[in-house]
Amino acid sequence: MDDEYETYKLWRVRKTVWQLCHDRGYLVAQSELDQTLEGFKLQFGDKPSERRPNRIDLTILVAHSEDPTDQMFIFFPEEPKVGIKTIKSFCQRMQEENITRAVIVVQLGMTPSAKQSLGDMAPKYILEYFLESELLINITEHELVPEHVILTPEEKTELLMR
Repeated sequence: MDDEYETYKLWRVRKTVWQLCHDRGYLVAQSELDQTLEGFKLQFGDKPSERRPNRIDLTILVAHSEDPTDQMFIFFPEEPKVGIKTIKSFCQRMQEENITRAVIVVQLGMTPSAKQSLGDMAPKYILEYFLESELLINITEHELVPEHVILTPEEKTELLMR
Protein backbone atom coordinates (compact mmCIF):
# COMPACT_ATOMS: atom_id res chain seq x y z
CA MET A 1 0.00 0.00 0.00
CA ASP A 2 1.30 3.44 -0.92
CA ASP A 3 1.09 5.48 2.31
CA GLU A 4 1.08 8.84 0.54
CA TYR A 5 -1.84 7.94 -1.73
CA GLU A 6 -3.77 6.24 1.09
CA THR A 7 -3.35 9.29 3.34
CA TYR A 8 -4.50 11.58 0.51
CA LYS A 9 -7.50 9.34 -0.13
CA LEU A 10 -8.55 9.29 3.54
CA TRP A 11 -8.19 13.09 3.70
CA ARG A 12 -10.35 13.55 0.56
CA VAL A 13 -13.00 11.11 1.81
CA ARG A 14 -13.17 12.73 5.24
CA LYS A 15 -13.37 16.20 3.68
CA THR A 16 -16.29 15.08 1.48
CA VAL A 17 -18.01 13.53 4.52
CA TRP A 18 -17.74 16.85 6.37
CA GLN A 19 -19.30 18.58 3.35
CA LEU A 20 -22.06 15.95 3.22
CA CYS A 21 -22.84 16.60 6.90
CA HIS A 22 -22.87 20.37 6.33
CA ASP A 23 -25.16 20.02 3.29
CA ARG A 24 -27.58 17.93 5.37
CA GLY A 25 -27.85 20.68 7.95
CA TYR A 26 -25.49 19.33 10.60
CA LEU A 27 -23.17 21.62 12.54
CA VAL A 28 -19.67 21.50 11.09
CA ALA A 29 -16.81 23.78 12.09
CA GLN A 30 -15.36 25.82 9.24
CA SER A 31 -11.92 24.53 10.26
CA GLU A 32 -13.07 20.99 9.45
CA LEU A 33 -14.34 22.03 6.01
CA ASP A 34 -11.08 23.89 5.31
CA GLN A 35 -8.66 21.29 6.70
CA THR A 36 -5.61 20.89 4.47
CA LEU A 37 -3.81 17.64 3.71
CA GLU A 38 -0.95 18.84 5.93
CA GLY A 39 -3.39 19.56 8.75
CA PHE A 40 -4.87 16.08 8.35
CA LYS A 41 -1.40 14.51 8.52
CA LEU A 42 -0.57 16.47 11.68
CA GLN A 43 -3.84 15.46 13.36
CA PHE A 44 -4.03 11.80 12.31
CA GLY A 45 -0.62 10.78 10.94
CA ASP A 46 0.64 9.85 7.47
CA LYS A 47 1.47 6.13 7.75
CA PRO A 48 -1.73 4.12 7.09
CA SER A 49 0.40 0.98 6.74
CA GLU A 50 1.28 1.45 10.43
CA ARG A 51 -2.34 2.35 11.32
CA ARG A 52 -1.62 6.08 11.54
CA PRO A 53 -4.24 7.23 10.87
CA ASN A 54 -6.25 4.47 12.42
CA ARG A 55 -9.66 4.45 10.70
CA ILE A 56 -11.45 4.25 14.05
CA ASP A 57 -9.87 7.63 14.95
CA LEU A 58 -11.59 9.18 11.91
CA THR A 59 -15.06 8.58 13.44
CA ILE A 60 -17.20 11.73 13.41
CA LEU A 61 -20.17 12.74 15.55
CA VAL A 62 -22.27 15.71 14.40
CA ALA A 63 -25.43 17.37 15.73
CA HIS A 64 -28.15 18.87 13.53
CA SER A 65 -28.32 22.66 13.51
CA GLU A 66 -32.11 22.77 14.05
CA ASP A 67 -32.29 19.98 16.65
CA PRO A 68 -29.12 19.29 18.67
CA THR A 69 -30.61 15.99 19.87
CA ASP A 70 -30.63 14.78 16.23
CA GLN A 71 -27.09 13.47 16.03
CA MET A 72 -25.30 11.33 13.46
CA PHE A 73 -22.21 9.15 13.59
CA ILE A 74 -19.88 8.63 10.64
CA PHE A 75 -17.92 5.40 11.04
CA PHE A 76 -14.79 4.34 9.16
CA PRO A 77 -14.44 0.57 9.75
CA GLU A 78 -11.01 -1.08 9.60
CA GLU A 79 -12.13 -4.10 7.58
CA PRO A 80 -12.00 -3.76 3.78
CA LYS A 81 -15.28 -5.70 3.50
CA VAL A 82 -17.66 -5.00 6.38
CA GLY A 83 -19.56 -7.87 7.98
CA ILE A 84 -22.52 -8.13 10.30
CA LYS A 85 -20.31 -8.23 13.41
CA THR A 86 -19.03 -4.71 12.66
CA ILE A 87 -22.57 -3.43 12.00
CA LYS A 88 -23.69 -4.84 15.36
CA SER A 89 -20.79 -3.13 17.16
CA PHE A 90 -21.71 0.20 15.54
CA CYS A 91 -25.36 -0.25 16.54
CA GLN A 92 -24.31 -1.07 20.09
CA ARG A 93 -22.31 2.17 20.28
CA MET A 94 -25.25 4.09 18.81
CA GLN A 95 -27.56 2.55 21.42
CA GLU A 96 -25.14 3.42 24.25
CA GLU A 97 -25.02 7.06 23.12
CA ASN A 98 -28.73 7.24 22.18
CA ILE A 99 -28.06 8.05 18.51
CA THR A 100 -30.27 6.66 15.75
CA ARG A 101 -28.56 7.80 12.56
CA ALA A 102 -25.19 6.84 11.07
CA VAL A 103 -23.18 6.75 7.87
CA ILE A 104 -20.66 3.96 7.35
CA VAL A 105 -17.77 4.64 4.97
CA VAL A 106 -16.56 1.26 3.69
CA GLN A 107 -13.36 0.50 1.81
CA LEU A 108 -14.51 -2.23 -0.59
CA GLY A 109 -18.09 -3.12 0.27
CA MET A 110 -20.32 -5.07 2.62
CA THR A 111 -21.24 -8.70 2.89
CA PRO A 112 -24.80 -9.54 1.78
CA SER A 113 -25.81 -10.30 5.37
CA ALA A 114 -24.45 -6.92 6.52
CA LYS A 115 -26.44 -5.12 3.80
CA GLN A 116 -29.54 -7.04 4.87
CA SER A 117 -28.98 -6.05 8.50
CA LEU A 118 -29.01 -2.34 7.56
CA GLY A 119 -32.59 -2.74 6.36
CA ASP A 120 -33.51 -4.87 9.36
CA MET A 121 -32.38 -2.10 11.73
CA ALA A 122 -34.88 0.40 10.30
CA PRO A 123 -36.80 2.30 11.54
CA LYS A 124 -35.02 2.16 14.92
CA TYR A 125 -31.63 2.91 13.36
CA ILE A 126 -31.08 4.70 10.07
CA LEU A 127 -27.82 3.40 8.62
CA GLU A 128 -26.43 4.44 5.25
CA TYR A 129 -23.22 3.28 3.67
CA PHE A 130 -20.93 4.70 1.02
CA LEU A 131 -17.83 3.31 -0.64
CA GLU A 132 -14.66 5.35 -0.15
CA SER A 133 -14.34 5.57 -3.93
CA GLU A 134 -17.75 7.30 -4.09
CA LEU A 135 -16.59 9.97 -1.65
CA LEU A 136 -13.26 10.90 -3.22
CA ILE A 137 -15.01 13.86 -4.83
CA ASN A 138 -18.09 15.77 -3.75
CA ILE A 139 -20.40 15.25 -6.71
CA THR A 140 -22.64 18.13 -5.62
CA GLU A 141 -19.77 20.52 -6.38
CA HIS A 142 -19.46 19.36 -9.99
CA GLU A 143 -20.30 22.10 -12.48
CA LEU A 144 -22.79 19.90 -14.37
CA VAL A 145 -24.76 18.92 -11.26
CA PRO A 146 -27.50 21.45 -10.49
CA GLU A 147 -28.11 22.49 -6.90
CA HIS A 148 -30.63 20.18 -5.26
CA VAL A 149 -33.50 21.94 -3.51
CA ILE A 150 -36.67 20.66 -1.85
CA LEU A 151 -39.79 21.56 -3.80
CA THR A 152 -42.64 23.40 -2.15
CA PRO A 153 -46.00 21.57 -2.22
CA GLU A 154 -47.13 23.94 -5.02
CA GLU A 155 -44.02 23.25 -7.11
CA LYS A 156 -44.46 19.53 -6.54
CA THR A 157 -48.08 19.66 -7.74
CA GLU A 158 -47.09 21.69 -10.78
CA LEU A 159 -44.32 19.25 -11.66
CA LEU A 160 -46.60 16.24 -11.33
CA MET A 161 -49.23 17.92 -13.58
CA ARG A 162 -46.75 18.12 -16.50
